Amino acid sequence: MELLPIHTPSGADPHALLTPLAAALAGEGPAVAPHADAGQSFDGELPNDEIAAVLSTSGSTGVPKQTMLSVDALAASAMGTALALKAEGQWLLTLPVHYVAGLQVLVRSLYAGTRPWTMDLAAPFTAGAFTEAAGELTDKVRFTSLVPTQLHRLLQDPRPETLQVLRRFNAILLGGAPASATLLSDARRHGLNLVLTYGMSETCGGCVYDGVPLDGVDVTTEEGRLWISGPVLADGYLGQPELSADRFAFNSGRRWFRTDDAGDVTDGVLTVAGRLDDVIVTGGLKVSAAAVASAIEGMPGVQEALVLGIDSAEWGTAVAAAVVGQVSADEVRQQTRASLGAHAAPHIVVALASLPLLPNGKPDRLAVRALLERSDA
Repeated sequence: MELLPIHTPSGADPHALLTPLAAALAGEGPAVAPHADAGQSFDGELPNDEIAAVLSTSGSTGVPKQTMLSVDALAASAMGTALALKAEGQWLLTLPVHYVAGLQVLVRSLYAGTRPWTMDLAAPFTAGAFTEAAGELTDKVRFTSLVPTQLHRLLQDPRPETLQVLRRFNAILLGGAPASATLLSDARRHGLNLVLTYGMSETCGGCVYDGVPLDGVDVTTEEGRLWISGPVLADGYLGQPELSADRFAFNSGRRWFRTDDAGDVTDGVLTVAGRLDDVIVTGGLKVSAAAVASAIEGMPGVQEALVLGIDSAEWGTAVAAAVVGQVSADEVRQQTRASLGAHAAPHIVVALASLPLLPNGKPDRLAVRALLERSDA
């Protein structure tokens, strides 16, 4: 089975991927491997002729892995999305196609027989650029996928024309990172049709919409860890059979993907509690990084917060926060003490104009960690 690497850096025309992707999905061409790094290599053989795409994971917390997605998995994901949204339509592409959320816009468009419209992905994401691109959509049924940082920028002092195009979307899929309660409240207040998604490259992107798994997808927990099964699962990692066997396990005759996330499933509805490594043990006490970030983001003047644990000679691990907004370090500590207790108050608070981001719009946790560690030095 052949693999066709396609260089898709910022500024490349994503539509150039449509023809080879269509051939791969039809079984008439090699699997496509869109990538942004001109020096990236793809080592290893594809296990079968059913692989349609190979995507690198975001690498937000470590070394990226190259995930193999089959024709059947991508088709099941596209069909499940159409069923969940109760429609097919025209998509606005706002994310790079070498990440799963961007690629899926192209996949869904091909299966729906519609042509996606694309933002200028070489330029920084702005409300003005989004508004202009969304205004070019011609189909009556419209969809887009955003990450929380993008939606936050759209709803910061929004212009009427921005709100108008946002309200015209039948659904705005929001995923890739946790969204703050303030952001979700703002979106509801403006009448936006948000659909909160959960998934990853290994599940062909979002496989749970508003807490409900897509058709054929099952989610369960074991000791608090989320496991996912269903037709959307990847075939493993290219050239890493041992890692593939470890993360994609068989149980009761079915393949399951072992996530790094914690959560709960009640009456068929999933609640994601965050990453399993979200818990910071500081001075012998456990602190939820997500809970600290939520408490900070609830403060007036705060736009975003990312909380991590960093090595500390005194505490073992110290709670550290990167905060975007007009608020002092003392105010941040007072808020978290009042909400969560003294042990949850960040020892390190770094004010940033904006969080560093990966190309897919997710916060760059490694870059933030480096900033926090330098501040503590």
